[in-house]
Amino acid sequence: MHLTNSSPTITPRDRHLLRHAALAVCCAGLFAVLAALVQTGWGPLARFDRALTEDLHRYATDHTVWTASVQMFSDIGGTITMRSVLAAVTLWLWLIGARTLAGWVAAQTLVGWGGQWILKLSFGRHRPYFSDPVSHAGGLALPSGHAMASAITCAVLVGLLWPRARRAGRITACSIAGLTVLAIGSSRVFLGVHWPSDVLGGWLAAGIVLGAVTVIVELARPGALARDFRRVDWRTRPRVQRVLVSADRPPRDTDPADLADPVGPVDRPGSVGDPIADHPDGLLR
Repeated sequence: MHLTNSSPTITPRDRHLLRHAALAVCCAGLFAVLAALVQTGWGPLARFDRALTEDLHRYATDHTVWTASVQMFSDIGGTITMRSVLAAVTLWLWLIGARTLAGWVAAQTLVGWGGQWILKLSFGRHRPYFSDPVSHAGGLALPSGHAMASAITCAVLVGLLWPRARRAGRITACSIAGLTVLAIGSSRVFLGVHWPSDVLGGWLAAGIVLGAVTVIVELARPGALARDFRRVDWRTRPRVQRVLVSADRPPRDTDPADLADPVGPVDRPGSVGDPIADHPDGLLR
């Protein structure tokens, strides 16, 4: 008599769905707690917001050159810039045939933009007020649009680079992305146009969008994101490799065979030695 293991098998896709669902749920829970503390005027949080914002404002008024630099950085890393980057990425993915991945990036952009304004209108929190402001910003405060847009954009870009990067490249990409998100969010507090809790709320809201959109797309199109990540790799990598190899070779007479196949063989998904085929999960890994 043979005993069989009747326990359910958890596939890599299931783990990825659970991971992104956990991201969305955890960020939603933390955002709800933060919003409740803000709405009820919880003393420790209110005092922290006020004290830090006022201290940074005093520093900003005394160091005008540094403040101008921070303002320029904040403008460059604004919501328009971030959404323009994602729009360009969406167009590129669509043109190379990675349609599901393009839709995923577009959904991150649109859901993030719409969710930001829904949350702002829902909470109606006002921005810090100073009689001698160093910067001006319109609209409501919670969550910070700069913080939310930069977090979504940097996470998407790191996700697109992840399958094709080695360990050192991944660490570098994550470090640059993290520092960029931190710097953009901090600049809004330094300029006195957001409370620190607004920036934290923006980061948490970005986590909700990133996790929820990924789960929805994966449930609607099972496996399509992973296939598109492989498509991006085998459509772009051989061309880059051919250019690099050609640059190292000495000039030679043209071979008629090269004219018949200017691009060279393409590594199809599943070929031997293809690291993306060996790890088909792409961003979801």
